[in-house]
This record gives sequence, C-alpha cells and structure tokens, in this order.
Amino acid sequence: MDVPVDESLLKDAYCWEAVDAVPGRPQMTAFRRQLRYHQSRWREAQGHPIGSQPIRPAGDGKPSRPLGSRLPLDYARETGANFLTPAAHDAVRARLAAKEPHQMLSAQRLWADLLSSMPMCFNLFGDLWADRELADRAVHTWWPDAPGTVGAVRFEHSPGRLDADYLGNLSAFDVAIVLDRDDGARGILGIETKYHERAKPEKPKPSRLPRYVEVTERSGVFKPGWLDAVNGTDLLQLWLDHLLVLSMLQHPDGRWTWGRFVVVYPSGNTDVAGACTRYRQLLADPSTFAAVTIEDLLDAGALPDATAAALPDRYLPR
Repeated sequence: MDVPVDESLLKDAYCWEAVDAVPGRPQMTAFRRQLRYHQSRWREAQGHPIGSQPIRPAGDGKPSRPLGSRLPLDYARETGANFLTPAAHDAVRARLAAKEPHQMLSAQRLWADLLSSMPMCFNLFGDLWADRELADRAVHTWWPDAPGTVGAVRFEHSPGRLDADYLGNLSAFDVAIVLDRDDGARGILGIETKYHERAKPEKPKPSRLPRYVEVTERSGVFKPGWLDAVNGTDLLQLWLDHLLVLSMLQHPDGRWTWGRFVVVYPSGNTDVAGACTRYRQLLADPSTFAAVTIEDLLDAGALPDATAAALPDRYLPR
C-alpha cells in the first residue's frame, strides 16, 4: 500500500467511512480504507472536484457531506471523468441508452462513484467492447480453452431477468462475452468484477430456492453438501451468478453449449479471494467457474498499452 491507513489522514481527505470497517477482519478493513483513499488521491491528481454523499444532494435542506471517493454528478456526466479511455466512456453511453427489461443499473453510481466496481468493469473491458478483434485476442489469451470467436461484449447483461427458463430472478453479469462457435451454437463468459466489496452472508428468497436447487442438481458439477455451504452464507452471490451461466447451458432452446462464470478482483481483496477458494472446493467439476486477479489480467499483456498503464494507477495502490 502506498500510505498507512491513518484516521486523521482519511478524515482530512473526506474518506473516513464507517461502512469500510469489517468487524473481525482488520486486514480487510485496512484494504477497504486504502482503496477509498487511493481513489480520492487519484481524483485530486487529475484535478477533479470532490463529490458528495448522497451522490446528488436533495437540495431540500437534508444534510449532505463531501466524500473524497466521489465526483459531483453533473460534472461526472459532462466530462466522463470516471472513465479512463474513450472506448470505456462510449461503452457507458451506449449501455445507458439501451435499457434491458428489469435492469437494476445505477447510472448515478456509474458516473460519479470512483470506488464502485461498475465503472471499473467498463474501464477494464471497454476496449474489448469497441474492438471485437482485440476482444477475441484478449479472451483467448486469458482463457485459451474458450471456444469460438467473440461475437459481442455486453455490460450489465442478463439473458432474461425474472425469466423462469433461467433463474427467475434479477441476476446479471457485470460483463457478458458472447462466443460464436463454428457449429452455430454459442458460448458465454459471464464475468463478475469485485473491487471494494466485502463478503457477507446472504439468503435467497425462499420462493426461488427450488429453481436454484433444480439448476444446481441438473448441472452435475457440485459435490454433496453444497446447499448448506452456500445457502445463507457469503458464497450466495457467487452461487447465483454461477447458476445464471448454468441455467443458460440448460435452456430449452439449446443455443448455449459452453459457459464459464469468472470472478475478477484485486489481489488485495482477501474476502473475495477466500470466498472464491472456498466456492471452488464445492465443485466436483470446476470447468464452469474461474477466479482471476486484475493483476493477472494486466500481466498477460492482452490490453492496449495505454489502458494497461492507466488501470494500475487508478485501481491498484502500491
């Protein structure tokens, strides 16, 4: 890390936030505070003004306060300052203009929250969205066994939110990379990006659990005892996102014949790293699941030089 985590330092930068504390996990608390401070320092180095909590002050007398890891919303929309490349900025505008049914995409966070993994996802994969040949080279550098060629890169995408032929919920991939196969079928890389997030227990809606169990059992990729290991635990989101890929492979139309769910995260996020390790241990067949660090993706040399240089400066404290 490039600076010590010091309360007075963080308060001076408007970065001392109670939400960053993770009870019982001091290393994770320090990591989350460091990331927030790093984003504030990056903002200042770029000459961008400070934002607020809430992102858009109500203007009705309700309190708001400065927050170093935010940009002013109107400024962020006008300048695209949260995005490192023209391709990432273009991808954001294109995605916001093309709404998917039942989407839960927060435009305010996307534009103005420097700490959010949503804009990080666009910054990491925006060049691939803009250049399909680059996308194909990158995908097969990162995942050499991925079949076919890249046909599309789609952000905050679901094949069908609330569609019972999938999971019947609102799950979506941060980025979905569609692969066109030689036989006319398709493959899917469903990617979830994590940055500042911590692991915490979650429970599924009881009415949806039977469908989740059905997809899990039909897949044949889980070891016995999987349900107790995921239900009501910090592995729930990984499981549901993985199930979205598995539900596509089981869809009645049969068009999806290969799939993998991938988690991308910074190596310093020990919560995500630990959760991915424990989740992988539940799989009898791990071929549809992968976890990779941002550092590993960058070290592979698959992204344009300018993007590969800008990403660590923005997201990876030294």
